[in-house]
Amino acid sequence: MSLLDRYHLLVHDVAAAFGYDYNDVTPDWVHPFIHLILVLAPALLITVGSYLAIRGILKLWKYRSTPAIHPEPIRGLEGSLFSTVLRYSRRQQALMIVVSLIAMPILYLTLELPKQIVNNALDPDRFPIVVLGRDLDQVVFLILLCGLYLLTIILNGLNKYGLNVFKGYVAERFLRRFRLLVYRQWRSDPDSGNQSEIVPILAQEVEPIGGFAADVLTLPILQGGTLLTILFFMFVQDPVLGAAALTVLPIQLVLLPKLQRRVNALSRTRIKEVRQLGRQLSDQLRQRQVNSAGLLPASASFRELEHVRRKIFRLKFFIKALNNFLTALTPFLFYSLGGYFVIEGRITLGALVAVLAAHKDFSAPLKELFNYYQTLEDTRIRYQEITSFFIQSINRSTNVEADNIRLARVGKFEQSTRSYPDLSLEGRGAIATS
Repeated sequence: MSLLDRYHLLVHDVAAAFGYDYNDVTPDWVHPFIHLILVLAPALLITVGSYLAIRGILKLWKYRSTPAIHPEPIRGLEGSLFSTVLRYSRRQQALMIVVSLIAMPILYLTLELPKQIVNNALDPDRFPIVVLGRDLDQVVFLILLCGLYLLTIILNGLNKYGLNVFKGYVAERFLRRFRLLVYRQWRSDPDSGNQSEIVPILAQEVEPIGGFAADVLTLPILQGGTLLTILFFMFVQDPVLGAAALTVLPIQLVLLPKLQRRVNALSRTRIKEVRQLGRQLSDQLRQRQVNSAGLLPASASFRELEHVRRKIFRLKFFIKALNNFLTALTPFLFYSLGGYFVIEGRITLGALVAVLAAHKDFSAPLKELFNYYQTLEDTRIRYQEITSFFIQSINRSTNVEADNIRLARVGKFEQSTRSYPDLSLEGRGAIATS
């Protein structure tokens, strides 16, 4: 038996495990879809997932095994963003996680009830139907299901509203504390050269960090749970269509992070340019430069900022367009393969409509998770830039103190030589050498 024949047998076995036995009677265009959905895409997804998991474990091990070589940059802040957020909002994070988990069964009901309405409430052959020991006709049963659906929508909306309001409270509370710690550290710094750079740090750079504090755990749990709930619902309707929802996910996991790393590098450059601009403007204000020559450095900084931000916009919108295109490919599989399954009688029309509606909600949490990754990287860069700013300030202050100590020692030595003029040059050299 050749390798190709073994591969075809593997595909048939996998399809049979998913409850779909296709043969020569099946149309030819269905065969490549089955190969892609049940074998090729899952194999690629497992490979990419294993690579990302191993890389994450190695990074975590390297981070924990590397000793800290820098002093504490800001009193009250940890070395990593996650540790700082959990230090000041541990209880609030736990409460938001509980509220996020409550939303999962409500979400499943919002997906299941429309299918029940289409398949059962609109079929006159099923009535009268017995519900809780009472006979219901078609209209009453339809109103009952619609009322339950309306109730689940209201509960889902109230859950999201309460969670978002509480997230705003946590974000603003953490942002106020973070700004206070940064401001206190700046006030205690004897180096006056940082006065011009503290304004963009307190006004702009800490703002995304405070907003991210409320989403650091809640957003991946909420959106990841939503994604798993919708995916579970799809697999319950039909395993093949559920697997089709994951077809383009490996491509997104490979391409989008690479593009995001380029955006991160540009974001770091933009932060440095803003600080440089603030330093130039502060110097000009102190020196009262009003001539035309003083406009050239600021004009160059404005031009560089425009150039960097244009690059960021191009990359961000390209990532968004690519993600939208890949997400739109999955409904093509649903309409073609799912429509064929309806014609075959494998699934009902209500199940297909429910799967299509679920995939519409499936793409939203997936986008939120990718946006979370982008926000995480951007916030991590901002946090590192702020801490490195104060680390450099500490190093400058340490160097100044060391220079002052050396100058004081030299001054004391010269004073001692004036007090004892009998000391010769050789004696001073001997003392210095010793």
